[in-house]
Amino acid sequence: MSAAILKTLHAPQGEDAMRTLYRTYGPELYGFAVNCLRDRQVAEEVVQDVFTRVWRHADSFDPSRASFRTWLYGIARNAIIDVKRRSAVRPALAASDTDLDSDPSDDSIERALLTWQVSAALERLTPEHRQVIRLAHFQGMRLREIAELTGLPLGTVKSRVSYALRGMRLALEEMGVEP
Repeated sequence: MSAAILKTLHAPQGEDAMRTLYRTYGPELYGFAVNCLRDRQVAEEVVQDVFTRVWRHADSFDPSRASFRTWLYGIARNAIIDVKRRSAVRPALAASDTDLDSDPSDDSIERALLTWQVSAALERLTPEHRQVIRLAHFQGMRLREIAELTGLPLGTVKSRVSYALRGMRLALEEMGVEP
C-alpha cells in the first residue's frame, strides 16, 4: 500500500498521499526518534526531515531492495545520525528543556536501532516462523510448550525455529548487522 501511495506523491493528489503516509508512519517514527535522541523537539524535527526526504526522493524507492517501512526507517536512521553529528560539533544544540535526558548514550541509539532491525527481520519471516520465534525467544516458552500450545508435533516446532533463526540471520546480514 505505502509503495503505491509513494508513487502518487508528485501527482495532483500528492498532498493527500503525503498526509496518509504521515498519519500511518509519523507516530511510529516519532517514537523511534525520541527513543534514539531523548529530545522530543529534536525528534519532531527529525520526523519532519524524514518526510521531506521521502517527498524529495520518492523516485529512489525500489521495492525489490527493501520494504517501504525498511526504506523509511533507513531514512530516519540517517536523519538521526545527521542530528547526532551536528550536536557533536555544536553541543549547545543538544540542550533540551524537556523532561528527558538531553545527552543519550550511543548505547541507547544502538539498542533502538537493533530493536528496529530485529523487528524488520521478523517481518520478513512467514507468519508460522514469526509465531514460533516470538513464543520461544520473546516469551521464553520451551519448544515442548510451543508444541502443546500450537498443536504441532515437537519436530515441526524444532524445524520451524531452526528455519526462522536462519531466516532472521540472513535478513539481519542483508541489513548489515552481524548476528
